[in-house]
Amino acid sequence: MEHLTKIKEQAKTEIEACEDNASLQQLRILYLGKKGPIQEVMKTMKDLPKEERPAFGAQVNEVKNEISQLLEERKTILEEKEMLETMEQERIDITLSGYRPHMGNMHPLMIVQQELEDIFIGLGYQVAEGPEVECDLYNFERANIPKDHPARDMQDTFFINAEELLRTHTTAVQMRQLEKYHEEGKELIKVICPGKVYRRDDDDATHSHQFMQCEGLVVGKDIQLSDLKGTLSFMAKKMFGDKRIIRFRPSYFQFTEPSVEVDVSCHICGGKGCHVCKGTGWIEILGAGMIHPNVLEMAGFDSTKVSGFAFGMGIERVAMLKYGIDDIRSFYTNDLRFLKMFNRFE
Repeated sequence: MEHLTKIKEQAKTEIEACEDNASLQQLRILYLGKKGPIQEVMKTMKDLPKEERPAFGAQVNEVKNEISQLLEERKTILEEKEMLETMEQERIDITLSGYRPHMGNMHPLMIVQQELEDIFIGLGYQVAEGPEVECDLYNFERANIPKDHPARDMQDTFFINAEELLRTHTTAVQMRQLEKYHEEGKELIKVICPGKVYRRDDDDATHSHQFMQCEGLVVGKDIQLSDLKGTLSFMAKKMFGDKRIIRFRPSYFQFTEPSVEVDVSCHICGGKGCHVCKGTGWIEILGAGMIHPNVLEMAGFDSTKVSGFAFGMGIERVAMLKYGIDDIRSFYTNDLRFLKMFNRFE
């Protein structure tokens, strides 16, 4: 019994001094393993008289159980200690600012498109879209550009097949809208049609084979050229500043009559003349005019009862004038240094 007591006391001292689970496991093997002191004591039981063996065995098992319990208790303490240390090391300071993911920004062309949409939606217009792969009927013929018309050479484009092509202007969307509104029996049309268009242009600082347009269409009773000028004057002031004024110059488009080129007073020099406006004080921004009677008639409208106006502008051109960009290719090169400049315009 004295030997068993010494084993128990020694085990208790070593277990309480143990500081990690690996060392504790070594102590478990040392005292409770097949070659441990408990097993060595058990081997001496054969030398005892039979009547003393049960009491001796009970005492050995009691010591063994006590040591096992000491090991489990120490294991629990060490696991809790390890968990607290881990929590302290991995503790998160919730008062610190979080890591913000890198956020992109809107493309300058989308910024301008949305500004135009907001302006015209505020005037009661609806935004209309259409297919980029368009048929010849809506892209040319309904726009009063029949086959073999010389104007088609100015809008040479990419053909998918004999009858389908990549649209050269969003006028095709206007033609679809005219047909749709006539079929629905509506007398007033007010839509803008933004989107990508394609032409076989040489890529240089001011031209691209792909660009974006925003065209507008109004049809109703007693629509006058003065209504067109008032609408575009309002748009120019919203886009380029309250001091901007516009002027009309006679022009020619197949789907409008009369047709006009629209200039806005230079926002750099205020109309005095500078390198941007080439000394004229004016900058051309878009084309417009009253809808040609043939266009109305082909859509099913009676041109003697209704009239309308249409206009179209290049979104790239507006963006270049608005933000002082001198090369249209900058919009399409995916240069992040260029695109990040427009965070401030959101």
